[in-house]
Amino acid sequence: MATAIAIAATGGGGSATTGTQTSASRATASHHDGGKATAHSVGTSSQGTIPHSTVTGVATGKPGTATVPVLMYHVINPPPAGAPFPGLYVPADEFAAQMEALKAAGWHAVTLDQLEAFWTRGVPLGPGKPIVLTFDNGYASQYENALPVLKRLGWVGNENIQLSGLPPSQGGLTDAQVRGLLAAGWELDTQGISHADLITLDPAELQYQVATARQILQKRYGVPVNWFCYPSGHYNATVIAAVKAAGFVGSTTVIPGWASPNEDPYRLPRLRVLGGTSPSGLLEQIAGSQADGTPPASYGGAGTA
Repeated sequence: MATAIAIAATGGGGSATTGTQTSASRATASHHDGGKATAHSVGTSSQGTIPHSTVTGVATGKPGTATVPVLMYHVINPPPAGAPFPGLYVPADEFAAQMEALKAAGWHAVTLDQLEAFWTRGVPLGPGKPIVLTFDNGYASQYENALPVLKRLGWVGNENIQLSGLPPSQGGLTDAQVRGLLAAGWELDTQGISHADLITLDPAELQYQVATARQILQKRYGVPVNWFCYPSGHYNATVIAAVKAAGFVGSTTVIPGWASPNEDPYRLPRLRVLGGTSPSGLLEQIAGSQADGTPPASYGGAGTA
């Protein structure tokens, strides 16, 4: 497992401690590069046309405007001795306590596809307060330890998988585990083929890391794979253009904040959850990071906040 963490320490969420600041600062610098949202395409698989998403519900026709927090997790296990980035490890009992605290505070987990359907077509996210739970890199502990907790709550997660670099021997998800996540209602998204630093690649390599990764996952699992997660939070205008060209709906970053429909969907912020975060600390982190500091608007559905 230590080897796997070394590979992914600057993963979609970047490294903990010092590496966190480096990734966040680089992402913030890139945040101002060009790029606007464009319509996305529907992929195909060996089974035929891949549906737009697995979103269910009746669209109101009035796009939602509320902001939603997106949390970022990595390994759901205690850090082993000598782990170079212990902040990336959230023990299973700590994760369970955080999820129970979220539920008690009125939150419930939704996917990025559901969030996009709310923002674009008014498909309700209620009742309650929606939150997105993303899991980076594709660690087996996300299946072994996070999935059972979310199942008990009737919740789902977003798996930002990378296709290489985390083999099962190093704690990576197996094919059967990925299928298990999908069967439980999780959404499959990606960080690309090998977690490469995309801003350093030539055009062919960039296309391989972004577009080919989506095509492989669509064919293998027959799901849309609508969202990209920038490895290490590194991106620029060229990377955004490649993500758009590959047909992704949007992308997630390591910039802290709540996701808003008024922002570029290819630069959605997330909140990194580090090991040692108490349930109350997580609730404070979420509340303190809301962009405008105002109460969230209606998310649709009866009894919403």
